[in-house]
Amino acid sequence: MSMKWRGVTCSFLTAGALLVGAALAGDSGAWAAGGAPPGGSGYHLKKKIKVGGEGGWDYLTFDSATRRLFISRGTRVMVLDVDSEKVVGEIPDTPGVHGIALAPKLNRGFVSNGRGNNVTIFDLKTLATLGHAAAGQNPDAIIYDPATKRVFAMNGRSGDITAIDAASGDVAGTIAVGGKLEFAVADGKGRIYVNIEDKSELAAIDAQKLSVISRWPLAPCEEPSGLAMDTKHRRLFAGCGNKMMAVVDADSGKVLATPAIAEGVDANAFDPGTEFAFASCGGGNGELTVVHEDSKEKFSVVDNVPTQRGARTMALDPKTHEVYLVTADFGPRPEPTKENPRPRPPMLPDSFVVLVFAR
Repeated sequence: MSMKWRGVTCSFLTAGALLVGAALAGDSGAWAAGGAPPGGSGYHLKKKIKVGGEGGWDYLTFDSATRRLFISRGTRVMVLDVDSEKVVGEIPDTPGVHGIALAPKLNRGFVSNGRGNNVTIFDLKTLATLGHAAAGQNPDAIIYDPATKRVFAMNGRSGDITAIDAASGDVAGTIAVGGKLEFAVADGKGRIYVNIEDKSELAAIDAQKLSVISRWPLAPCEEPSGLAMDTKHRRLFAGCGNKMMAVVDADSGKVLATPAIAEGVDANAFDPGTEFAFASCGGGNGELTVVHEDSKEKFSVVDNVPTQRGARTMALDPKTHEVYLVTADFGPRPEPTKENPRPRPPMLPDSFVVLVFAR
């Protein structure tokens, strides 16, 4: 994804690697009760963690085991202990960083460096850089697929996907897709899915054969960015630029529903424990849209939780069901010029914060 105050991703969840759709032992109580919980989602702002520091942001990734939030900050990754509310380390020299993917069983982490056209490989415990793997042009979203033990970097400018062996760090191959690739998700069974923003499509990829299986139009959804998945019920949730969430059958590609969401979506998440699908929307004053999966065919908007302007990227802890967003305070938007017809409002110094939402 491009730098626009953002980027998702779960046990850990990335912008990217949104592996929160883990299978449950049986149908949830929510489905058994026959509908969405009454009275909205119950989500509210629990606390605001002041982090500060320079630089914009993109994807967030949460590691439930260590209670660490990985935050992309332009040229580095900040690592925040959400319990102590302290920055416990950084992964430096990540130019144009977009996303972070984690492979806990291999004790490895991976960072997509958009300006470096490569992926940084780091030790998950010590945060030390172990090496780099070459990628395509402007690697953006990045996910880990446990079924193939491969990392996949979505190259936004070259329109292809770089597959990396997570254990060795070697490039396993490149998948030509075409278009501006955005968020991606793995189903845990050897298939990955990626949004194609400029074509309003969704691609299904064979993670073992490194080939495109299908390309599905998402109409009426336009400019899909965020993507999440309910792996048990095989449902994908794409955040669309025209203020809707496209719910897609992961096997047929059929768009099943398009519940309305707030303005300026950039990330999606799905919590299998509550069967809530989230869209973090940074437009206007900022809102977190919460959609309940009533059944495999029915999806209801239960809440639009006020957040803060610019809070458009998100991470979810599926254990505590807490949602993490980041943003900052902004000054007045500059006047447009010929050189910069769409200027962004400047970020105020040392105003960067993490917002924690809970039920």
